[in-house]
Amino acid sequence: MVITKGKFKGIDTLHTLYWFTRDLRLHDNAALLAASTSDTLLCAYVVDPRWFAPGPLQCKAMGTHRWRFLWQSLMALEHSLRALGQRLHIAYGNPEEVIPTLTHSHKISRVIRSRQPGTREAGQWQAIRDKLPGTVCQEFETLSLYTEGSLPMSLEDLPDTFSKFRKLVENFGDHGPELLRIRTLTALPPAPGFPEDNRGACPAVKEPLHPTPFTGGEKAGLARLQAFLFGNHAIDDYKQTRNTLDALHEWDASSKFSPWLADGSLSVREVAETIADYELHEIRNESTYWLWFELLWREYFYWYAMKHRADLFRRNGVQRKRRPVTFYGHRFKAWCEGNTQYPLVNAAMNQLRETGYMSNRGRQLVASCFVNELELDWRYGAAWFEEQLIDYDVASNYGNWQYLAGVGADPRGMRQFNLEKQAQQYDPAGTFINKWRGHAQQPVGLHTVDAADWPVS
Repeated sequence: MVITKGKFKGIDTLHTLYWFTRDLRLHDNAALLAASTSDTLLCAYVVDPRWFAPGPLQCKAMGTHRWRFLWQSLMALEHSLRALGQRLHIAYGNPEEVIPTLTHSHKISRVIRSRQPGTREAGQWQAIRDKLPGTVCQEFETLSLYTEGSLPMSLEDLPDTFSKFRKLVENFGDHGPELLRIRTLTALPPAPGFPEDNRGACPAVKEPLHPTPFTGGEKAGLARLQAFLFGNHAIDDYKQTRNTLDALHEWDASSKFSPWLADGSLSVREVAETIADYELHEIRNESTYWLWFELLWREYFYWYAMKHRADLFRRNGVQRKRRPVTFYGHRFKAWCEGNTQYPLVNAAMNQLRETGYMSNRGRQLVASCFVNELELDWRYGAAWFEEQLIDYDVASNYGNWQYLAGVGADPRGMRQFNLEKQAQQYDPAGTFINKWRGHAQQPVGLHTVDAADWPVS
């Protein structure tokens, strides 16, 4: 799908600005392919200083782990662009100001970017369009499996549960409607000149306390895809191993595609088609289907965010279900710092804070503790995940938190896990808890109530 504002009128030479966002790749990039049909092309990425400042929910939009992975992806993209005679202009500033300034400075006649969920991103795009009334502005869908036009329903009629969505999609066949992968670009037009960027103003990249196997960039993402399927054949047992708690230690227990999918270094369509190739040439079983099933969950939340817009971030969620909660500052801090009375939660939160990653099972457990045992507003937990996770994705993150808090796409209401039972099932010897020092932390006034507590309105 392409969304266009403006027309090409009286343009002899087409100068295009391509605004990279969550599409940091050359393979399967319909937006970049469209931009390549220009006489000149300016490739830009804007680092927004607001990402690094505390927001209304006491968290930053971009923490040190996310920033490190993103910067690696940007450097990898720049390397790929230079091989094609291009380069990446990295600007530090508000996109609403940077993009119009670049457009005027380089006589740009067309601005292209990938379509994104999220009200902040939509607001920025609208502000840019308003400042560029004489410029053609186009968006392409590069983050999803399908375009809006190829979905088996209108966006307005998107089902209120994942199960209904999955059944509609799979009515088209095993992997839903036909996917259309775009070829990898091997040539790009020249730039209209390389503006002096201000990447030096960007925050420094800090090394993690515990080194992780994650390295940002398109090459690393594609390599992981091939290794998990055709290299290690780890996909064969994916359904049985995916709930492993220490997913960093047991690297092939889960796919680990999510960080590269999150910043667009890896195309979700590339993943889906590679799964189909594997099923055709290697093996097809419940585990190969389950990885496809997880991609469908991601797809559902993408369109869920597109449909519900601002309701994705409201306390009462898309269901508008009012649930009384109170913000206890000391409880929130204890949860973030791994200092609650729940060893398994503490261990998982320590791992997240120190590495920027946590297993799928761990995320469900710490979120359940947050909204049930600690009785906190789910939005604060979602904001902390946004700051910390290297694979943060706005739609999946807020959609999953709403789901667990009982105000989103889950028809059964709030999800609550028995933390003691979960520890016995997934960490019976206490290995994960010991490794990440979950048991060593003691609760400090976890359930006290004082004048610092206030109801959340």
